[in-house]
Amino acid sequence: MQVEKVVDYIVNWLKDYATNAGINGFVIGVSGGIDSAVTSTLCAKTGLSLLCLEMPIHQAPSQVSRALNHIDWLKANFDKVEMTQINLTPVFDSLVASLPPVENEEERFMSLANTRARLRMTSLYYFAALNKLLVAGTGNKVEDFGVGFYTKYGDGGVDLSPIADLLKTEVYEIAKFLGINQEIIDAAPTDGLWGDDRTDEDQIGASYPELEWAMKMDDDGKTIDDFSGRQKEVFKIYKSYNSANKHKMIPIPICEIPNNLK
Repeated sequence: MQVEKVVDYIVNWLKDYATNAGINGFVIGVSGGIDSAVTSTLCAKTGLSLLCLEMPIHQAPSQVSRALNHIDWLKANFDKVEMTQINLTPVFDSLVASLPPVENEEERFMSLANTRARLRMTSLYYFAALNKLLVAGTGNKVEDFGVGFYTKYGDGGVDLSPIADLLKTEVYEIAKFLGINQEIIDAAPTDGLWGDDRTDEDQIGASYPELEWAMKMDDDGKTIDDFSGRQKEVFKIYKSYNSANKHKMIPIPICEIPNNLK
């Protein structure tokens, strides 16, 4: 990958899109992870306004500190970068308290994890409307179009996706080129929705390089019978997520009424 040219291309794409839309710039949720760090830096390089939101919900302290350190780095290196910190923990806790109780709390862990992402999306769009900004998405190609590892109408609810055509390994290449803080590059990828230290790999069962391999094999028309051992296991994991999350990757189904019934 021609990293410098790709960076310039994305930055120009972002700037042209915002300018043509008559928008002041971008708002992004900074999590302390590699994707939001790279995306926010690309947005900052446009020279347009960038509002970084740090929105903890029972967040691990290490994630918060990485996010704040990155935002400080952005403010020191780019103009028109501002930050707002919103503690969404009491909002989340209040919502959970108002919901009907369940017999087994574990049954709603995934639902509540996705609720966290949707609270953050709501906050992003509040500030976007207030400041005439676009919500910049942080999803990469493997997450968005491979395994669908994001929350529908949560971190998937955005106005534009600058890095959605980049594989996770390519995001790391760009991060190194941009000079992203080493602590972010070294941190294991996590969605940060559980309030603990579980990683994306813990949840999915495969690393991003493995998923990228499986995505390519699937694109090449391979089937599970073409593999054995760990490769077969990874390909099965990929196909399972890809199938289950297909609803996130295609347009909302519309019930089209036949003309003869109208």
